[in-house]
Parts: sequence; C-alpha cells; structure tokens
Amino acid sequence: MSFDEEFLKDILKRFQSYKSLGDKTFEQLNEKDFFYQPSAESNSIAVIIQHIHGNLMSRFTNFLTEDGEKPWRKRDEEFEQNTTNKEVIVSLWNEGWDCLLSAIQSLHPVDVMTKVSIRNEPMYAYDALLRALAHIAYHVGQIVYLGKEIKDASWKTLSIPKRQSKQFNEQSAPLK
Repeated sequence: MSFDEEFLKDILKRFQSYKSLGDKTFEQLNEKDFFYQPSAESNSIAVIIQHIHGNLMSRFTNFLTEDGEKPWRKRDEEFEQNTTNKEVIVSLWNEGWDCLLSAIQSLHPVDVMTKVSIRNEPMYAYDALLRALAHIAYHVGQIVYLGKEIKDASWKTLSIPKRQSKQFNEQSAPLK
C-alpha cells in the first residue's frame, strides 16, 4: 500500500474515532444538557455542534473543487443558540460528519497532493485534512469536557478510567 493510501485510511480512522467520542458523550446526556452553558462567554454543546456542522459542510462539500469557505456559510450564526432540541442537534452532528466522511471515502491516493483552498489560502488536500482533524479534535475535546462536567460522578469514561492505567497496560500487553 502506498503512503497516500495509508494516509487516507489512517485519517479516516482518526476522524471516526473523534466522531465516536462525541456519539458516546451524547448517549450520556439528556436534552437540557446539550444547552448547558458554564458561563455567558462559553459555548454549549449545541452551539459547538452547530459550528462543527457549518465547518464540515463548508469545508467538505466539493472538497477538491471549491474553496472550503463557502459563500452560503453563516459562521457567526453558528455561535448563536439556533436549535432547541437534542434530535435536531444530533441530526446536524451526523449531517456534518456524513459530509466529511463521504468526502474522505471518495478520495483517491493521488488526491492528497491536489491543491485546495480555504479562505483563498492554497494548501494540499492532505494539509486541509490535517487542519480539519486538529479543529475537530479541539471541539470534540470541548464537548467531552462539558459532558464530564455536566454528568460529574455519573460520567462513564470514554478512555482508560482513572487509576487503572497499569491494569489496562497489563491486559493489552502482547502475549509472550
């Protein structure tokens, strides 16, 4: 397998892992939790999802052929509370992710070296994908953090539980 094929396979896997973290967080939340705002200047999970949706739809609609900042995107509105129920929020989440994952799955290895642009800034497609991965990781981390804050002691960890690293490492160690 070529490096470009491996890159596409690996970046798809990384994006899917971040989507999974969000999905597992949402499973633990009730409707009002999506709208919790720790302070007036903070974003709720719903607002973060609106932003992720807008970003992914803009960046990955016609990824290789159009600028990633579409004229129809209303970025400033993404940071206003525009939705009022969990079903709509989760639908936006899934629509954005479907756009991203479909775009990646449609790429061919040669496409990673195609020049694309975001806000008129030219870059290789692989760089745009890395940029998007960092952006998504940042916001999914915010979502998970807010979920943990909201659920407190009832939070079900999405990774290795506290004080269980040694046990985890022993269980995942290769057999000798």
